Amino acid sequence: MSAPTRLVLWRHGQTDWNLAGRFQGQTDMPLNVAGLSQAEAAAGHVAALGPEAIVSSPLRRALETADTLAELTGLAVTTDDRLQEINVGQWSGLRAAEVFAQDEIARFRATGQDFRYSPTGETRCEVGERVAPALREIAAAHPGQTVAVVSHGVAMRMGAARLCNIDYQGAQDLGTMANCAWSILEPGQGRWHIVDWNVSAS
Repeated sequence: MSAPTRLVLWRHGQTDWNLAGRFQGQTDMPLNVAGLSQAEAAAGHVAALGPEAIVSSPLRRALETADTLAELTGLAVTTDDRLQEINVGQWSGLRAAEVFAQDEIARFRATGQDFRYSPTGETRCEVGERVAPALREIAAAHPGQTVAVVSHGVAMRMGAARLCNIDYQGAQDLGTMANCAWSILEPGQGRWHIVDWNVSAS
């Protein structure tokens, strides 16, 4: 029996804007000192899962995280633009708590509806529609292998949900992966399944 194709979705380490509770979106923030330590600590656990390829978002915080795994495994890191975080548009740099307190956004969240991240940004469902095809193509390019996919909180949650045919509310119920946590997806019986979600090295 051949080994299953596995996707290990690994969120990047902490940045200063993560720590401050600010929206990053596609702003190209680096890891902070704590984030680099998180990545180095988690890399050994991800390496133990036996990845045979590493695919990353091109944003610096994801690439710096991916590089810690590449150093352990000797694998090259390739990038896919579709793995970038949600585009938050004009909300970039704003504190999430303040934005989510706005009446209209709070109403959407309270009723479980999707919403657009600023007039120039994406909705969460749009992110899922962008990321899921990338995950399918990565898996198809590595049949029977384990691939580490390094990306971002909203991007991975919505991409995984779309890939596994989980609806919007189900995606929110999954919760966001912590910095440098990982999740495992595998196909079976004609569909993808979440095997583990939000696993941490600590």
